[in-house]
Amino acid sequence: MALAFITGGGTGLGAEMARCAQAQGWDVAILDLCRDAARPILDELPDVRFFEGDVAREDTVVSALDGLGAVPDLLVNNAGILKFGSLLETSFDEFARILNVNLTGAVNVSRLVAARMIARGHGSIVNITSTAGIATSPGVNAYAGAKRGLAAMTEMMAQEWGPLGVRVNSVAPGMIQGGMSRSIYADRAVADRRASAVPSRRLGAEADIANAVLWLASEEASYINGHELVVDGGLTKATMSMIPRD
Repeated sequence: MALAFITGGGTGLGAEMARCAQAQGWDVAILDLCRDAARPILDELPDVRFFEGDVAREDTVVSALDGLGAVPDLLVNNAGILKFGSLLETSFDEFARILNVNLTGAVNVSRLVAARMIARGHGSIVNITSTAGIATSPGVNAYAGAKRGLAAMTEMMAQEWGPLGVRVNSVAPGMIQGGMSRSIYADRAVADRRASAVPSRRLGAEADIANAVLWLASEEASYINGHELVVDGGLTKATMSMIPRD
């Protein structure tokens, strides 16, 4: 059975990825900061293995990988944090913390897992980026830079590790009714207003992202490498449709 290793898999998008991966026959392990927060998904999916650790710390990641007893066939770098606020009002420490989790942490885990995948001869890595790094907006501060940086690192990893048997791609979620955005869309009026701006006329679901990730990891996508798959209902391509013609 193929093994999927999902960071930030205890809640939100990561938990949905664990749920969908297991339904498709994957053996699933997750790495997250807090077992208590992950309790609902662990109770729901008792076969999922849990490792407590910080993606930005090499020692906790190595400990988890050693504990797996096997090399992951799929790594999903999903762990992330977001804090809204203007750049001028964001402290340096907070800015650095957001970068550390969303960018440095993903690169840290990727390097450690890729080394094992390369020694084994194959593997797939999917990084979770964001449309906030493609068409950013005021108030997302370090998150936008981290996600754009992770997209660039995805391309570089694909070039370096592709010849060694490891494919690296990314998925950029748009406006998703779940994950870190769940509280935003709890207000139905906000959710409806935002959905009306999406060409598909709906917000995304957590399963939309999970399914995209698992497809990229599948043999059906075996010739896709270094690609950022935007899953946003067409939103980032809709700029001109929002500008009046007369």
